[in-house]
Amino acid sequence: MAKILLVEDEKDLAQQLEDWFKREQHTIDVVYTGQDALNYLKISKYDLVILDWMLPLVSGLEVLQKMRSHNNRTPVIMLTAKDSEDDKEKGLDSGADDYVTKPFSLRELSARTRAALRRSSQAAKTVLTAGDVELDPVSRTVSKGNVEIHLEPKEFNLLEFFMRHPQQVFSADALIDRVWPSDTLVSTDAIRTYIKILRKKLDNEKVIQNVRGVGYKFEPDMK
Repeated sequence: MAKILLVEDEKDLAQQLEDWFKREQHTIDVVYTGQDALNYLKISKYDLVILDWMLPLVSGLEVLQKMRSHNNRTPVIMLTAKDSEDDKEKGLDSGADDYVTKPFSLRELSARTRAALRRSSQAAKTVLTAGDVELDPVSRTVSKGNVEIHLEPKEFNLLEFFMRHPQQVFSADALIDRVWPSDTLVSTDAIRTYIKILRKKLDNEKVIQNVRGVGYKFEPDMK
């Protein structure tokens, strides 16, 4: 599971891509202008940005250049009808991690997305292990002591995020920002509920610690 920002002004294509990545169990925010992309990037953190070059008012290339000028190193895949070597060189030199020329197949973009996520530090591991708990992001399965545990999609996404960031403290708002789409209404009470469910299903009340006044921390070695 990754949190992706899709920036594409062709709304039919944007809907097609949104549906595709949701089926692949990613969390995805969709915007249609470069300015909206910059606004979203100010308030949310993403694992990947899929960015159309030809956008109204603020181009995708300008968005990319502003990201890099602010030291935002989030991987970026550029989408464009521009296919000359000069254009590709300009995009890559501006900080793009990959470049996909329109028209393209969904499977190709999906494969390039997986490759970009593999290259990023957060998505380096395939199977995540914490104590006797194993989580496979590809098959979306969780097991404890070789016994499979059924998790609902958001429970799975939250556990995956915790397992990718062990012993780091996150506020409820930070968890909402990283695990849920930006246009989803989720309360801090709901986060507490999800964490209680995870503790129960993992049969370990201490695995997700409350840090008073701050948030929550995943402690895989706590019994």
